[in-house]
Amino acid sequence: MDNEQDFIQLLSASSTKEAAFRELLKLYKERLYWHIRHIVKTHNDADDVLQNTFIKIYKNIHNFKGDSKLYSWMYRIATNESLTHIKKNAKHLNLSNEETHRQLVNNIKADVYFEGDDIQYKLQQAIVTLPEKQQLVFNMKYFQDIKYKEMSEILDTSEGALKASYHIAVKKIEAYLTQD
Repeated sequence: MDNEQDFIQLLSASSTKEAAFRELLKLYKERLYWHIRHIVKTHNDADDVLQNTFIKIYKNIHNFKGDSKLYSWMYRIATNESLTHIKKNAKHLNLSNEETHRQLVNNIKADVYFEGDDIQYKLQQAIVTLPEKQQLVFNMKYFQDIKYKEMSEILDTSEGALKASYHIAVKKIEAYLTQD
């Protein structure tokens, strides 16, 4: 994708939309999957949310204003879809967000696609103890190495606030992992 503006025009034009969207899927499917997976925790939920994310992108590409990079806009949609998914599950099960996050982590070990060891499982347990924003920031920085500038476009928060959130999240995770 050399020129993002040209690519967006291909996505917006009815004659080229399908082919351009297939290319978009090829470019971003895996990255968005892992972004979503770190939020919703299980493969099946991540697959569902990823599908909803790409449907939303496809239907709303004409609303993309170009104020940020295309991938930042897509990550924002993926993040919002992930959080909406968690909130819907919480409401359906009559649980608080925190209880839902804990239940998601408990489901990780049962997920046949989870390949982590006990340390990775314990890290996931630590992450869910964080407030939602700190979870997002930690996951994006630690697992995906997203730069603060890009993260600020995705989460619509200042870089300074994101750095502070990440620092606090790391300290809380360290404390959680060293307790016992």
